[in-house]
Amino acid sequence: MSRVSVLRENKIDPHYFDTYASLMTAGNGYMGVRAGFEEDYPEQTRGMFVAGVYNKAQGQVSSDLVNLPDVTRFELEIENVNFSMHRGKILDFQRVFDLETGEINRELIWEHPNGKRFGLCFKRFVSKKKLHRVYAKIEITSLSGDADVRIRTGIDGQQTNFGTQHLVERSLRVFSETWMQGDYVTTQSGHDVAVTSMISAPGSFTAKNRQLLVTVNQKLAENEPFTLEKVSVIATSLETENPAEFGLGDIREAKGYEESLAESRDVWQEFWQDYRVEVTSESAFDQLALDFSAYHLEAMTPSHDERFSVGAKGLTGEGYKGHVFWDTEIFIAPFHLYNHPEKVRKLLRYRYLHLEQARKKAEKNGYQGALFPWESAFSGEEETPEFAAINVRTGKRQKVASALAEHHIVADIAHAVVNYYEASQDELFMEHDGLQMLQDTARFWLSRAVLKDGKYVILDVIGPDEYTEHVDNNAYTNYLAHENVYQTLRFMAKYGQKHTAFYDLCEAFLRKIYLPQPDASKLIPQDDTFLGKPEIDLSEYKARQGSQAILLDYSRAEVNEMQILKQADVVMLLYLLPNLFSEDIVGRNLDYYEEHTIHDSSLSKAIHAIVANRVGQQEKAYRFFEEACRIDLEAAPGGSDEGLHAASLGAIWLSTIFGFGGVAISDGSLHLNPRLPAGWKRLAFSFVWHGERLEIVLEQDTIRVTKQTTAPIEIHVFGEKHRMTTGLEI
Repeated sequence: MSRVSVLRENKIDPHYFDTYASLMTAGNGYMGVRAGFEEDYPEQTRGMFVAGVYNKAQGQVSSDLVNLPDVTRFELEIENVNFSMHRGKILDFQRVFDLETGEINRELIWEHPNGKRFGLCFKRFVSKKKLHRVYAKIEITSLSGDADVRIRTGIDGQQTNFGTQHLVERSLRVFSETWMQGDYVTTQSGHDVAVTSMISAPGSFTAKNRQLLVTVNQKLAENEPFTLEKVSVIATSLETENPAEFGLGDIREAKGYEESLAESRDVWQEFWQDYRVEVTSESAFDQLALDFSAYHLEAMTPSHDERFSVGAKGLTGEGYKGHVFWDTEIFIAPFHLYNHPEKVRKLLRYRYLHLEQARKKAEKNGYQGALFPWESAFSGEEETPEFAAINVRTGKRQKVASALAEHHIVADIAHAVVNYYEASQDELFMEHDGLQMLQDTARFWLSRAVLKDGKYVILDVIGPDEYTEHVDNNAYTNYLAHENVYQTLRFMAKYGQKHTAFYDLCEAFLRKIYLPQPDASKLIPQDDTFLGKPEIDLSEYKARQGSQAILLDYSRAEVNEMQILKQADVVMLLYLLPNLFSEDIVGRNLDYYEEHTIHDSSLSKAIHAIVANRVGQQEKAYRFFEEACRIDLEAAPGGSDEGLHAASLGAIWLSTIFGFGGVAISDGSLHLNPRLPAGWKRLAFSFVWHGERLEIVLEQDTIRVTKQTTAPIEIHVFGEKHRMTTGLEI
């Protein structure tokens, strides 16, 4: 395996402080720590988040993923002046985020206002070996004679979520003049949180204004580095009865920075061995994007606990309040499913454990079965805010309709259940949890559909395209609902539940559900009215994609009545169910709907890349792929400030494996129809199927598939079936 990429920040630009704080978030699935600089700046937002720790503050309608007390801040007073990159002169600067280990390393030479020069090095990582630990290390070297330095660090309980305080401070303690500990509880959800820290040098302690700090005074001799290490342990009542006791016990066992980094690196190495996608490309950016996506997808997935799932921003920021959307099942889960499927089992168990809440939501809305929340958190209740941000021109708030009508999430979760079984053959899960989820979701669609003119129609919905609200017979929703019920019948028959009244009702639904068909021009109508709406020139808005600039010129109501798409439902449908239509129909719809799509959704471009590649539009596919990769890695100021786009990161992997790699799952069979971009010489990746890890290497004119066992496995390459034992080369 070649060296995993590094991400570099070479320029000090306050407009990008929060962007890089997101990009360089260090995490391990249990927690994520934003890469704010150690010293304070008004332009940056610190953040430390633990999976599952949500709270609903007084007056709030939905829960926040709580921004926990900060342990990353270091205040350096050098020669009686507080160090800041805005003060004095920066003579050299570089910050590197090593994606192989998750370590951040900032090195700079700072010229003091008095003319003295200092070399500063700040390092930090979150342990992959010991999930509760955060390590930091600073090194200060006086390059211009002896000097005095004062270092202050500790536990800062002043953190908020966009100004909202979620924690009550119960105690601040110092033990044996060594260990600092802050003990907190969330105001509504009642989660206990203990933060325990220790530094490697003696100092004096103070506690004031929700801060517990230790101060170290040090004399520096010229060219003799002074090093200070810090380790922090974060524990909550979600995993232990006594977080404070756990923190003290864990921190006593902590080793030094370098030894702990080596232990963590070994665990990351196992991850990279299985998950890494290697590409030989004319553009080095492609490999960086794939490594960047893989690191963060792993770092934000709470694979240690089935009670939690992956939020839309992972553990990288406060955006979307840390809520879980359909993003997890459709865009993120496949990354793990075809590498370590047991992680997806846990993500699906998160949904299963909240079936009761989904049933209650369905009942509350007048339906049967299970209606999963559009936005979910720890409780499994609906967390979608009732209103969006205020319109500063009108003073009114736009009502958020997703929780009321964006019901495709029900079928999305069912789709993920079936995908999990197809890949893993996990009969134990499927016969109980999986079948129950399928039946409850199918029962929802039977109650959601309305019989009209002899057909079951699904009225007043929102598809994945959120610029088109309250429509009838959204193609994506109708086809996924059909698939949901079809798969329910399939597995009911498999597990001996065929002769039931519910089975008969499902069969009747499948016979009568309305499925939009291509018209005379081969277009699949996105819904009953979309193709009849007026069109406008979208070139100006496509040039500013991702900014929702169109909403500055048109109201949402006006956008809703034109052929304007945030992302294309029909293209998403063609990706998920690739065998519905012939290639010429797929190509026609891709071209038409892309012309009307602004790509204001971060989910859009990578899916277009997959479908474009499948119909032979490789140049367009590669352009879409590159643009998808830039959503976070080359974000404009503000674009990723509140966290990374988790689903977009998953979609980058999808567009590589299911797009250029040509992987497809059809009728329970594995297919491989690769079409590499012209600038790629080689693509190599692992793919787990039916318990076998396949190593797939693709070149422009060669396909090699190998595995370690001799157990036979079927794979279709360019439509031809092969029964493979150890290897296959074409």
